[in-house]
Amino acid sequence: MAGVEEVRVVVAHRDCATLRVGDVFLKIDADQNRTDVEVEAMAMAPIPTPQILWRKPPVLALAALPGRALGRLGEASTASPSAWAAAGAAVRMLHDAPLPPRAGRSAADFASRLGAECEWLVTTGALPVDLVERNRRIAETVLRPWKPVFVHGDLQVAHVFVDGDEITGVIDWSEAARGDALFDLATLTLGHGEHLADVVAGYGSDVDLDLIRAWWSMRSLLAIRWLVEHGFDPSLPGCEIDVLKSA
Repeated sequence: MAGVEEVRVVVAHRDCATLRVGDVFLKIDADQNRTDVEVEAMAMAPIPTPQILWRKPPVLALAALPGRALGRLGEASTASPSAWAAAGAAVRMLHDAPLPPRAGRSAADFASRLGAECEWLVTTGALPVDLVERNRRIAETVLRPWKPVFVHGDLQVAHVFVDGDEITGVIDWSEAARGDALFDLATLTLGHGEHLADVVAGYGSDVDLDLIRAWWSMRSLLAIRWLVEHGFDPSLPGCEIDVLKSA
């Protein structure tokens, strides 16, 4: 990294930080268990991931991926329908891979978290009661048995990189585990529902669109307190609160 002129903070909060130094990303995490999960998942994943350059706890150094993010929450994606379909195909390849060792959250875990977060949203006045209750009813429909697959666990649109219509890699694997396939599909399309049909076309299998939309409600309800407490704004246009309002 000799001769680098700029160090850029990509994201930083009290749990972890990511810095970009030239073409190298330095991930600094207070919980090395998350880094262990990330390194193991990238080794197992059948789709492109960043190259691990070195690891010296608490720092993990990763090579930058070519291309650019498929999109950003709250912004219109300029990626082509073919690129979104390619993302769906990559997700299907991941879901068809052998299961990782880490068990993900169960339906009971989600139910417990949903109850706690909805109570916080109502008691603090963060959201109107009717908005919380309506989306809670929708979210509860995902609380059913599912066949576990290899899920990324945090497949935000900004974590998928493309060059033209090709997927160049997927980043941030610290939540990888066994889980519900529809959770990944919902996370990828959160706030980008206009691209859901493209993703499903690339995924190449019948999926329950109503359950994907229900996961949008679940993920948004669960995320708002964390976002607020870590300095992010879920009320920005196109973000989590708008997703709940559109449900």
